Amino acid sequence: MSASSLRARVRSEMHQEIKEVARRRLAAEGANLSLRAVARDMGIVASALYRYFPSRDALLTALIIDAYEALGTAAADAEAVVPRDDPRGRWLAICRAVRSWALAHPAEYGLLYGNPVPGYAAPPETVEPASKVILLLAAVVQDAPGELPPVPAPVRPDLRRLLDERSAALPEQHLDRVLFAWTHLFGQVNFEVFHRLDAMIEARAEYFEHHMNLLADLAGLP
Repeated sequence: MSASSLRARVRSEMHQEIKEVARRRLAAEGANLSLRAVARDMGIVASALYRYFPSRDALLTALIIDAYEALGTAAADAEAVVPRDDPRGRWLAICRAVRSWALAHPAEYGLLYGNPVPGYAAPPETVEPASKVILLLAAVVQDAPGELPPVPAPVRPDLRRLLDERSAALPEQHLDRVLFAWTHLFGQVNFEVFHRLDAMIEARAEYFEHHMNLLADLAGLP
């Protein structure tokens, strides 16, 4: 192995170790992440971390992108094993995967969909991984037969702009239903992950399944 290859390998391994330690910090203390605390957990000086992540925001961005990628991969893997001619089954597989991943990774999910981190603004490179779940849902709706009622005229320009920006062939009314379902899906998962359903709903999985089927009805899935 050449010296440059060895340095690249060591740097990659150091990146991963820093992120793993930071994830443990997230689980213990939430998104109030400190590079000094991460360095202390690793037994190194804080200045050493700046060679890998120049700021707290850079580390947060890396964690956010990893979390979006993991969530999107879980949803895509679940959807991929369902027959293509079963749009409702594909839809439910995506929704179930989102819920399962969120419950298994509450700290990382909280970083994505919990309270905004004070002083942090997500950069443009987070947009593409953040879009993976909604694009999966849109693909399912696009494959489903049938027409949906048109959306109100004032809403159409926004929907058309979103479609044009992504060169998507989805009709406006389909995107409208997908956006509605997407916000409800994550709203329901938020309520469960952040304990808003405590002392309200005991049959959590059944409650979730019921609502995701209602969303499938609204999206026009047979």
